[in-house]
Amino acid sequence: MAKNKQVFELTQEGVDQLRSELNYLKDVKRPENVIALQEARAQGDLSENADYDAARDEQARIEARIKEIENILENFKLIKASNDNRVTTGKTVVLHFVEKNKTAEYQLVGTIEANPMLNKISTDSPVGKAIQGTIEGDTVEVHLETGKTFHIQIVEVK
Repeated sequence: MAKNKQVFELTQEGVDQLRSELNYLKDVKRPENVIALQEARAQGDLSENADYDAARDEQARIEARIKEIENILENFKLIKASNDNRVTTGKTVVLHFVEKNKTAEYQLVGTIEANPMLNKISTDSPVGKAIQGTIEGDTVEVHLETGKTFHIQIVEVK
């Protein structure tokens, strides 16, 4: 039975960032780690060598991240924002949170790229799901898993 591969939705910016990180890991971090391993081995007894253990742990983290990024880059779907005025993945939206009387700008992205600190919200988040397909002027109700609800007005779709 063929296993369904997960497809990761990425914007071009997300693809570029992952490629950059992959190159950095392969061209900088991996060689640095090899040197650290060589230096730790040169210290002698590996059974009680904290530097060697730390370098091996770092090697495992680097290799795991390289594999993860390679998997994502082999199985991604490029998101291109549509040209209409609907909220879709890849678009930037200005949202007004009615109950808090606050307005903020967010980019709607796939799960891999989501980063609330950079105002990038996932299409799978409660807000992301609620605003998909809306247009400027629409107001939607967002339902959280906690049972709370709040309202968001779509101010602008870019």
